[in-house]
Amino acid sequence: MGIRVIRTGNDPVLRQAARPVATVDPYIWMLLDDMAETMYHARGIGLAATQIGILRRVIVVDVGDGLVELVNPQWRLLEGETLAAEGCLSLPGKRGFVKRAQRVIIAGVDRYGQELVITAQDLYARCLQHEMDHLNGVLFVDKEVPAPSQESVSEHV
Repeated sequence: MGIRVIRTGNDPVLRQAARPVATVDPYIWMLLDDMAETMYHARGIGLAATQIGILRRVIVVDVGDGLVELVNPQWRLLEGETLAAEGCLSLPGKRGFVKRAQRVIIAGVDRYGQELVITAQDLYARCLQHEMDHLNGVLFVDKEVPAPSQESVSEHV
């Protein structure tokens, strides 16, 4: 396993769409291991392969309940709406408010090629959406909205 360089700022790879993974093989296992190690080292809660310059549809997430690895993730459901501040390992020091679905269902395969279906809400759902955006070349600043009034911040963050 190894820590990879996280692409930041205006790096053009961050604006490119990732391609599907044809076969989950030892290369993908190594990629997943490196992505997890990189995410934990950077103290993040999610990382997409595009953030380390690999244009493949692979994400890792850990919002505190353990590592989740998804290959070729696809949305099954996005519902509700919530507003909260986000940051990004690829945009260090930048934070902004983004509207996201409050509850999601996402499907993909795990490192062994077995189907994995995840139902998530709140922070977990937000993190999955953020990482899926990366796979499509979208950064959270593209979806940023003006900060809510002070009274509503505590309700949404």
